[in-house]
Amino acid sequence: MDIESLSGAATVALASTLVFVLVAKSWQLISRTVGAQPSFPDSIMREAAQRFRDEFERLSARQATYLSAGVVFIVLFTAAYTLDAARLFSGYPHWQLYLLLAALTAGALLVARRLVRIALHRRQVGLQRDANIAIGHQLQRLANGLGRVYHDVETSTGILDHVIIGSAGAYAVSVVARPVAKNGVVSIAGSELGFGPVGDSLGLVETGERVASLEREFRRLLDHRVRVRSVIAVPGWEIGQQGGEEHLLVNERTLPMLRGWKDKADFLMNDDVDALHECMTRRCRRVARDR
Repeated sequence: MDIESLSGAATVALASTLVFVLVAKSWQLISRTVGAQPSFPDSIMREAAQRFRDEFERLSARQATYLSAGVVFIVLFTAAYTLDAARLFSGYPHWQLYLLLAALTAGALLVARRLVRIALHRRQVGLQRDANIAIGHQLQRLANGLGRVYHDVETSTGILDHVIIGSAGAYAVSVVARPVAKNGVVSIAGSELGFGPVGDSLGLVETGERVASLEREFRRLLDHRVRVRSVIAVPGWEIGQQGGEEHLLVNERTLPMLRGWKDKADFLMNDDVDALHECMTRRCRRVARDR
């Protein structure tokens, strides 16, 4: 296996693979642009984990492109080497060919690193998607007694996974997706979630800010304060200490505890409920920018 044959085959394979990637990326861009607008934009709402579904789909397409490019490169490299691609670099100094191979190897390592990062990100997004779907489906079952459920609600400080609005008040459900540990128990201590026995923790300050932001928006809309109760849902984990009234900690099995977590002072008039439903319906429609 001489250096001229390796360099020639690698050059032919790389050039063809770059063309393949360019065509694949262009087709993906055209497909997203052409299919960006829903057929019934006024009637389609975001589903549970909508943003994670979309992100997972994009990452899957990118991963498939990289993997396909790798297969194309291997096939073309083998074909070019078999067909004697050494003539492309016949007479070139060996140091130039070694430099070329080093550059190609570095590029291949960068692509492999990128592929690994995409795969890890895709795995995390898949976990977040499944966790949000699990909680979203349970909320739909509870909706008859609580009100309407909205998903991926945008606020000025971030996105709330689920919001429930009904005559008994408003609830913001934030989903925390973590791989389930053996004998895993999650608890709230102050403004932090503690995951035992792994010893990990997660701050809830940003979650509180998003809930407070939604409360301010509702206040501006209705001209009076509306309390939004914060619910932290951690699917798959056993629930330990609650630690205060600021957040209600649940998993997918204990989510019905929402029915009993209410106060008459937080009840809403029918006109207020209708106004909030109208606001949330406009905000949570499935529009082109979601895709």
